[in-house]
Amino acid sequence: MKLTQALAVASLLQASSALAIPHKKRAYELGASPVRGANIGGWLVLEPWITPSVFDQFDTSLGIVDEYTLCQNSDNAADVLKSHWDSWVSQDDFQKLADNGFSAVRIPIGYWAFQKYGEDPYIQGAAPYLDTAIEWARNTGLAVWIDLHGAPRSQNGFDNSGQKTSSPGWTTYDSVSATEEVITIIANKYATANYSDVVKGIQLLNEPLMSNLEGGFDATKAYYENGFSTVRGVDGSEAMVVIQDGFVNPSQWNGVLSGEGVEGAVVDHHEYQVFTDSLVAMSADDHNSYVCTNAQNWGEGFDKFVVVGEWTGAMTDCATYLNGFGIGARYDGTYSGSSYVGSCEDKNDISKWSDEMKTATTNYINAQLDVWEYKTQGWFWWNFKTEGAAEWDLFKLIDAGVFPTLEGRTIGSACG
Repeated sequence: MKLTQALAVASLLQASSALAIPHKKRAYELGASPVRGANIGGWLVLEPWITPSVFDQFDTSLGIVDEYTLCQNSDNAADVLKSHWDSWVSQDDFQKLADNGFSAVRIPIGYWAFQKYGEDPYIQGAAPYLDTAIEWARNTGLAVWIDLHGAPRSQNGFDNSGQKTSSPGWTTYDSVSATEEVITIIANKYATANYSDVVKGIQLLNEPLMSNLEGGFDATKAYYENGFSTVRGVDGSEAMVVIQDGFVNPSQWNGVLSGEGVEGAVVDHHEYQVFTDSLVAMSADDHNSYVCTNAQNWGEGFDKFVVVGEWTGAMTDCATYLNGFGIGARYDGTYSGSSYVGSCEDKNDISKWSDEMKTATTNYINAQLDVWEYKTQGWFWWNFKTEGAAEWDLFKLIDAGVFPTLEGRTIGSACG
């Protein structure tokens, strides 16, 4: 770490260099202790890189690259989805999280689970699985964030919105009002007293790519304000309203839905270091330094709670289909326009990792934990498991002793 970086980090964490943040197992209270959560991704919204086998079974001529085209172009899409919904997650997964010191899960789900939009091809049936997951969380003592991960016409053009497209159309036509209808459905059920013991947050939308959306920040802000009023307007509502920062500094949302603690909205920030050529070219030490110093750019000056709702231990983009179905990786130069940094051959199978790679990944995770737990109200790791992307797979990392033990963890050691 460079001297200037070390000084910045020391200033950032000097008050907590020896501070142990107590973890109340199976407890959740923003402002009192950091939320320590995991995302249940790739389940109720498909992502090819999390479960490649779901997509590899189809002939590429069908053009199936996301959940939208799966439903549109496959004759047996309903059977494929039901089989996946039935098998990808179980209560044992929730119990494993609880047993390893996690306090919450963030559950992505698409709008189509609750209400169809126009002539979209999506197949419904996911909503009852959300109810099942909430019951698993209740049984295992975990809190739940319900995350609207996909909006009509796509809010970002990524396959994680349900539809991969170069022209995301959320905010055009009546897509925003349709999204507000879905939030009303979610709020009227899950923001009530019946769920207040377990549903602690309702996220209005995941990752709106405001730079590519008509109306950009202003349109997103208006939607957030209406959604906030909807959730808070439910009789007996205690659920926090979560807004995603939309790829801008979280402080840019200052003055919007402000309030003391949970009276205001909670801002969800996502932090990855793999989606540009320069990031995947960094050394392990560079990744650690970037975590600590980059927090100076976004990790202060908030008028609301901030939580890092997605982050990972990955230092490469080697996970199969991470950049989209059939698209290569920047790290090994198979992504169009990228340059070779290194081989992806050993990255996705943790049994092939060297001791050096395991140690580097642990150090990288620790650096992020230090910053997230000191500068924000906590975090949700992405993702709880994958079929074969070890850098992202929480359960594989726990089983291999790479993910740090959370109980009694002392912050400040990695960045201080």
